[in-house]
Amino acid sequence: MSNNRGRGLQANALGTFDTVVMAVAGSAPAYSLAATTAVLVGAVGLASPAALLYCAIPMLGIALAFSYLGRIDVNAGASYSWVGRTLHPFLGFISGWALVISATIFMVAGSLPAGAMTLSLFDEGLADNTALATAVGAAWFLIMLFVVLGGARLTVRAQLIMSGVELAILAVFAVGALLHSGNARSFEWSWLGFGHFDGVSGFASGALIAAFYYWGWDVTSNLSEETRDSRRTTGLAGLIGVGIVFLLFEVFTIAVNVILTDRQIQDNDANVLGVLGEEIWPGWGGKLLIVAVMLSTIATLETTLIQVTRSLFAMGRDRTMPTALGRVHRKWNTPWVAIVVVGAVALVMFVTSNALGSVGDILSDAIAAIGLQIAVYYGLAGIAVVVAYRKMLLKSPANFLFGGLWPLLGALFMFWIFVESLSDLSSASIAIGIGGLAVGLIPMVWYWKQGSDYYRPAKLDATQVVETDYIPDGYSTAAATERSRVHEGLPTDF
Repeated sequence: MSNNRGRGLQANALGTFDTVVMAVAGSAPAYSLAATTAVLVGAVGLASPAALLYCAIPMLGIALAFSYLGRIDVNAGASYSWVGRTLHPFLGFISGWALVISATIFMVAGSLPAGAMTLSLFDEGLADNTALATAVGAAWFLIMLFVVLGGARLTVRAQLIMSGVELAILAVFAVGALLHSGNARSFEWSWLGFGHFDGVSGFASGALIAAFYYWGWDVTSNLSEETRDSRRTTGLAGLIGVGIVFLLFEVFTIAVNVILTDRQIQDNDANVLGVLGEEIWPGWGGKLLIVAVMLSTIATLETTLIQVTRSLFAMGRDRTMPTALGRVHRKWNTPWVAIVVVGAVALVMFVTSNALGSVGDILSDAIAAIGLQIAVYYGLAGIAVVVAYRKMLLKSPANFLFGGLWPLLGALFMFWIFVESLSDLSSASIAIGIGGLAVGLIPMVWYWKQGSDYYRPAKLDATQVVETDYIPDGYSTAAATERSRVHEGLPTDF
């Protein structure tokens, strides 16, 4: 790792509750449901609740992997650092690049619905105007960019307001869905089984889309250098976040399948929740859920900006990307160069997206592409934790299950859906997904030849975490000592 000891991020800015809120907001419950439900139902039909269920189980394994790895290496780069120090620096860089490219693509996939939802509050016809939706979405994106630039505390305050209102609205409509009569079809427990999938490839396609639903909870790991007691807090918040969004996803996906007809779902691919809200509460219901989706989308733009800019900050600090990306603003303690660069690239992509088609078309291709990239860096993290803790896995059944077997199965699941889904994806999705990863080979090879210390790492071993490991500036001596102690066994106090 780099010995660059420049100005660090703002330490101890976030507490446990703040971090849990960020984990939930990162997965963007309302946005994920609105933007992805039609895509998921279109791919697997009534098996959509099962796809979310069977993706949640391995996703918890990946959350466990992040939790354990975060206890022995506190780094804003998260999987970029962990994979590089356990498996290979090349794989570590690809892991970090997969997050960077998927998050950057999401700037378009997320900002378009934000603009469309805002416009639909005033005139539903305007929501289908891609150019206007892009302009309004870009405006929201710039607002969030300035919030993230203003520091971790400002970011959390904005997040508490947006996510608080969003979750309150979703809770009201979850109860309303349970009490709704005159449904299009009746719920059947078989929807949670394997019977409705169209073979193995159908299951893989559904799982890949479901992975996009959950993506984002790991923002807690990218905030680890700015979190109090981060060795415990970030992992715990990620696990809680996955559990909360799983319940919301299942309730609303089942509600969509029960209450709406296939025609309603297909004809409203970018606004399924608005139609559901109108069915549950005619008159105001649609508008309220649109507000929830809009807030959720804006909130997840914020968390995604955090993920990509903190990852680029870590890369700049390690000299695996331009060193300017590792600069921190003197007043706000944020990686301002990384934030400005991401903002500029995203704005260019907003303009380019206008030539790609409708909002629905852009979302469909982008979601599938992001799913491929998520599978890569989540899968590598699942393997990394097994390697880091390999000498301790047989000390107890809990160690073996939570630190080894479950994360390993989660990793294998991610790699499996990556391979299986390739045959069913459109050429555009594959080009975006695989091509985006391939572009990362250019900076990787360039900075490897430049002699970055990242490519000569100190191996990450849970039994030998010593004081010579890189401690980011801003950490107290006590925190560094705690992080550097030699562990006798896997921590299990979740």
